Amino acid sequence: MSVLKKAMGAAVLAGAAMLTTAGTAGAATGPAGTPTAADTAAIGQVTGGQATLDRLTTTKFPGAHAAAAPAANADPSTQVAVYEPTAAFVAGTSDVPAALAYVAVPARTGDGTTATVWAERQGAAWTVVNVASGDYEKKYAEAAAGGYLLHEPQVNAWYAVHGDAVTVLAGSVTGLAEGTTLSVRDYRAALHERYADKLPGSAYDRDGAGGGYGGRERAVPVADPGDVPVLPFVLGGVLVLVAGGVVMPRLRRR
Repeated sequence: MSVLKKAMGAAVLAGAAMLTTAGTAGAATGPAGTPTAADTAAIGQVTGGQATLDRLTTTKFPGAHAAAAPAANADPSTQVAVYEPTAAFVAGTSDVPAALAYVAVPARTGDGTTATVWAERQGAAWTVVNVASGDYEKKYAEAAAGGYLLHEPQVNAWYAVHGDAVTVLAGSVTGLAEGTTLSVRDYRAALHERYADKLPGSAYDRDGAGGGYGGRERAVPVADPGDVPVLPFVLGGVLVLVAGGVVMPRLRRR
């Protein structure tokens, strides 16, 4: 084989390798922490257990209107995995768009109010960490139509993710109308623009802006998902205060 043919062959192989690598890097990556069958069983036990039912029985949300209903109950057969973007994804150091935040189980309190039980993985176990009013997670999961549910708690925006497509379910504060679809790459660019200066190691982080940082907090959905919350949140361990209109946060009992 001539030197020219060898060089051409090497160039073709190199080009093919570059295309393969680029295709892999641009491919959509699923979220981290997806519950396994064992997790689902454990979540069912803890959310359907007597301790959770007792908690639902005594939970009362201020301003809630009682409805005629049977005893407090949860529906562990319906489990909604809620994912949130990670600091590594925002920073561009990971292609994994999100990690599991909590699993939501629809429920009713003792006075018949619609509620949602939040279960979090803590170590090897699952624990009920919150009882919130409403059933937003269930409704958004239905709207996601098979995609995984992504929540951006910093601005209370919700998305459905199908492969490389990120579709807005609710997120007026971001300036994107419901039904708008972005690629995962474009969504990361939007996140980077919003939060890059608030990541760990930033001046924001070092100064402890927004009330400090370190502990884990999460802004919960507001009563009207179209409203803009003014609530603290943690992005990779950094507490951030989001500016916006003053609204009443979604009622919850921890």
